[in-house]
Amino acid sequence: QVQLVESGGGLVQAGGSLRLSCAVSGRTFSSYAMGWFRQAPGKEREFVSGISWSGSTTYYAGSVKGRFTISRDNEKNTVSLQMNSLKPEDTAVYCCAASRTPAYGSSWFSVKKYDYWGQGTQVTVSS
Repeated sequence: QVQLVESGGGLVQAGGSLRLSCAVSGRTFSSYAMGWFRQAPGKEREFVSGISWSGSTTYYAGSVKGRFTISRDNEKNTVSLQMNSLKPEDTAVYCCAASRTPAYGSSWFSVKKYDYWGQGTQVTVSS
């Protein structure tokens, strides 16, 4: 059974930074495409960023591009999201997700693409 556990959330002032991490159990982590999603109260879950199994391809939502950076360490079975220049509108529960099959184009953005999900970590950005 694959398990994903996020950490690193918290309360930060606007303009600050946080680094989220997602630890993934299982021997096949290096073959998974990984994504980060977020869900704010009263809103649908939305794609934030994704990274291919090798780390050579990354995707970002327009709202975070240039501020967030996704990375992965296949030896440590972790994927991280460095979040800089945070804004109050970034406040949400952030979840990592894993897909057993490669993602292409718009499939990165689809919740249905991903097979495994973490419980999430709260990020709150105060103004």
